[in-house]
Amino acid sequence: MISGAERRRRWSDQDRARILAAISEPGAVIAEVARREDVCTSLVFKWRREMRQAAEADACGFSPVIIEAAPAAPSSSTSSSCSGSAVIEVELKEARVRIHAGAPSSAIAAALKALRA
Repeated sequence: MISGAERRRRWSDQDRARILAAISEPGAVIAEVARREDVCTSLVFKWRREMRQAAEADACGFSPVIIEAAPAAPSSSTSSSCSGSAVIEVELKEARVRIHAGAPSSAIAAALKALRA
């Protein structure tokens, strides 16, 4: 039975950031920094992994979605066979691609890969 104060330490975000900054310095040894700060080495590795995962998640590259009313279909018979079906318009960098609902997924993937390059 433990009757004293809680043994688990609570690390503030500022403390974590300070320790992670210390291990990021050139020539820093994680075990030495952890020993100096009185924190378990595995916990420092966990914090570093979580920081990297958060940074990767922030850099995923999502873009805002803007939904606009579809323009009126032209009355001429030269319109494409996909007129009247759903269309997704993607703008990346300075290119714009219109993807019709009936487009094969392989063609969509190839077009989006080409835009990312």
